[in-house]
Amino acid sequence: MSSTEDERRRTAQDYAADPVAVNRRIIEEYRANDGQVAGMSGPSGMLLLTTRGARSDEERTAPMMYRTDGDRLVVFASNVGSLRHPAWYHNLVAHPDVKVEVGADRFAATAVVTRDEERERLWRLFPFPEHQDRTPRQIPVVALERR
Repeated sequence: MSSTEDERRRTAQDYAADPVAVNRRIIEEYRANDGQVAGMSGPSGMLLLTTRGARSDEERTAPMMYRTDGDRLVVFASNVGSLRHPAWYHNLVAHPDVKVEVGADRFAATAVVTRDEERERLWRLFPFPEHQDRTPRQIPVVALERR
């Protein structure tokens, strides 16, 4: 087994035990290394999404993989197929003005929850379609448009 596979397995085990601590570590490493995190790069890489809490109004940052669609970045509120949307999704629905970090590039964006044909087209970019099979909810697809 490669060291990258070992790192991914350890991260998955740690995440199951304490997702907040793992996300905090990923965010720190991401920012310290211009977007590089050992053993963590999705098909198009990883970004950090900062939203304002729907109830708390406090900033919250979440690491996630993304894909591109022209000039837009696309993220998927899969929550690994859980029954509930991830917290960051509820936050951006309430407050669509977000902050995005891709590597060393930091910018303001507007989050747009896609619908109908556009959602279906962008869903095909998601590399883990089996997540949809795990949940009865439709997994939202969100386009991040640079402001």
